[in-house]
Amino acid sequence: MPEEKSPPDWLKPSVEYGPIAIFFVAFNLADLFVATAAIMIATTLALALSYVVERRVPMMPLITAALVGIFGGLTLWLNDETFIKMKPTIIQAIFGSVLFVGLLANRLFLKSLMGSVWHMTDKGWKILTMRFSVFFYLSAILNEAIWRTQSIDFWVNFKVFGLTGLTITFVVSQLPLLKRFSEKGSVDPGVH
Repeated sequence: MPEEKSPPDWLKPSVEYGPIAIFFVAFNLADLFVATAAIMIATTLALALSYVVERRVPMMPLITAALVGIFGGLTLWLNDETFIKMKPTIIQAIFGSVLFVGLLANRLFLKSLMGSVWHMTDKGWKILTMRFSVFFYLSAILNEAIWRTQSIDFWVNFKVFGLTGLTITFVVSQLPLLKRFSEKGSVDPGVH
């Protein structure tokens, strides 16, 4: 049986961050409605690229794409920006809920997703899963607060840079937990 090739290093960032970068550029060149159409197209193209390169589509980008399609479609069809502003809230709440319900059912979905990169004991995975769940819920609440109280420009910058920065900061803050519950005594050197 042939050995499975790992995807190129550029693929994951392109699929995850390419559409949001296109959204930001389109918003700054035009408006939120053009940016919404742009992110819908870019997300579809990113999934197609993922499929062409890997012959599969990862579950989380697929869920995100479905929600972009639904909320973006509603935004454009009803000419109402509320729907696209609520999309990050819904995505964060879904991810938080899936992780939390998984914990209640004694399922470690985060381990299934990240276990090949982070090697930890099940106790570490349970703690990390709870932390991620809480992080997703707090991100959802923060998105709601910002889009309801701030300007559209402020919200777009928060969506593109704030949520990304908060996520990176959160993941980095979990490195001591990864190290403490590591099965190998250290985090995989491939993780930066």
